[in-house]
Amino acid sequence: MRVTKAQAQANREHIVETASVVFRERGFDGVGVADLMAAAGFTHGGFYKHFGSKADLMAEASANSLDRSLAGADTLDVQGFIDAYVSRDHRDARGSGCTMAALCGDAARQSDELKAAFAEGIERTLQTLGAKYPSGPDAPPGEGRVKMIAMLAQAVGAIMLSRACPDDSSLADEILEVCHAQITASLPAQSET
Repeated sequence: MRVTKAQAQANREHIVETASVVFRERGFDGVGVADLMAAAGFTHGGFYKHFGSKADLMAEASANSLDRSLAGADTLDVQGFIDAYVSRDHRDARGSGCTMAALCGDAARQSDELKAAFAEGIERTLQTLGAKYPSGPDAPPGEGRVKMIAMLAQAVGAIMLSRACPDDSSLADEILEVCHAQITASLPAQSET
């Protein structure tokens, strides 16, 4: 039975979405093409009809999940973002959580194409949150961006360090609590939406 172009595109999108979850759960090197295709409900042989290589899928899946991560950030102010991000719920949701926290360590050892997808996603995140940073009228130009770079680095690092600890570790929770409190304390007292 012949697959229509529309169905082939839908299949590709499904593979990309499935891969974005599986990569966040297991890392880029923690899953092979056969397992990715099986998770998406397809045979291994169909992979190369959609992608030139696993690296191509890694870059596309990362770009996809980085875009989707921002969808929820649009509705939150900076404090709301921190409350949701630096939390045990987010820490425990590897497959549906932030791609940066799940895969930045892996991305650092990958192709320039994959690194470019991460750089674009990080930049979009900084722009989205930077525009929401509650700075006053006398704030120096670019203050929001500088604060967001520091805040995002601390938030991503908090999730990564917490995940590196055993699930029931008191240190895992302490890292989240300390970083959440530090980031919150660094924000101006009044928050604008």
